[in-house]
Amino acid sequence: MLVTIDTNVIYQALRSSAGASYKILQLVRAGRIKIALSHQVLLEYEAVLTRESSLKAFDLSNSDVHSVLRFLAYASEKFEPSFLFRPNLRDEDDNMFVELAVVSQSAYLVTQNIRHFRNSELKFEIFRTVTPAMFLMEWRR
Repeated sequence: MLVTIDTNVIYQALRSSAGASYKILQLVRAGRIKIALSHQVLLEYEAVLTRESSLKAFDLSNSDVHSVLRFLAYASEKFEPSFLFRPNLRDEDDNMFVELAVVSQSAYLVTQNIRHFRNSELKFEIFRTVTPAMFLMEWRR
């Protein structure tokens, strides 16, 4: 199964090993699910996860986070959207995740902020937008 993962899910997985986000990262690590990744999304992950405030929240070094990013790059299926689907979401940075989900034909877009994606001017039925907990419930079925 191929999924697109929002930055906030990776952030939460690095911050705590107790939640659904961490379990999703473990599924990726075990090869049970694949994540879709584009160069733009990888740069977004890096920008957010290597902020000084993020490193403090994770209690990790910059090198540790870059090791995680290298793993995600290695374990992912790469896609480069060649044209833009602009669903015109309130947070411009969220548009890249919709574009990646469409181009990769991901089954799910996993995010902590579902409501950010509900106000899209464009609607896509090829993927479902779910929280990490919702994804795990559906994945277990």
